[in-house]
Amino acid sequence: MTQQTPSIFESHYKKLGLLPLSTDTLASANSDMYKPFIKVLYLPKGYQLKVDFQEYQTVEPSLFFVNSNQFLQIDQVGEQLGYIMYYNRDFYCIQIHDAEVACDGLLFNNLQNMPMVELPTSEQGWANQLWAQIEEELTMNESGQEEMLRVYLKQLIIRATRIWKKQELHQVQDGTNSDMEFYRDFSRLVEIHYKEKHSVADYADLLGFAPKTLTHKFKRLHLSQPNEVIKDRIILEAKRLLTYTQMSAKEIGYHLGYDDPAYFNRLFAQKVGDTTTNFRNKYLQGKKVQ
Repeated sequence: MTQQTPSIFESHYKKLGLLPLSTDTLASANSDMYKPFIKVLYLPKGYQLKVDFQEYQTVEPSLFFVNSNQFLQIDQVGEQLGYIMYYNRDFYCIQIHDAEVACDGLLFNNLQNMPMVELPTSEQGWANQLWAQIEEELTMNESGQEEMLRVYLKQLIIRATRIWKKQELHQVQDGTNSDMEFYRDFSRLVEIHYKEKHSVADYADLLGFAPKTLTHKFKRLHLSQPNEVIKDRIILEAKRLLTYTQMSAKEIGYHLGYDDPAYFNRLFAQKVGDTTTNFRNKYLQGKKVQ
């Protein structure tokens, strides 16, 4: 895998592309060009990047799954080529919101806010081969190309989801099947409703639990308390809007379901340790934000 220019499949509204990552393509990768797309990154050792304002450094070949509304910045490339595969929802999006392999599934939206899958040694050969197959397919002009690319993408998501669950959900997987279903249901509901439902009682009602039962389940599974999970999701969206849009803090508060701008500003400052204005200014000045 040595090419330095993007390969693209495009048909009507469907689009999938592959961009090699190196010092020559770093500026392009960080440009606005790829923001509207869902992205899967394959990064060997030595890459540094930020996803939703969290910093990551690869010490082993790793995959990153980044949705179109998420903040992504690659700060340093490694010695080996990495890749960004980018695609739109018209190319691939299973219309079942809680499906693990959907475009908005577990890898892209999870309570841990963890987009990274570190590939074990036993999986690295498979991953290298799959990315080589994707790259080769993009150079061909054969019948069935679109479906072949979609099969490769789905295979990547399914296998990465299995690895992610072993790495991130060990405390849930050690419980019962009902614990896993509960975790997935809560995660899905927060992602759907965080703009209008802000309390634990709201989600307890949707799940058919008492609020105390919901809180107890999180404590037993050693997860952050549900109230913090809900607020963290709201604040994460506020950060994204402060960096990706020109919306004012007041407009962002309304967008996230807060009629009282002062309350929203206090919540943001409490969770982030800075005001919305300072957060945006630091980002625009290229300073570190979290």
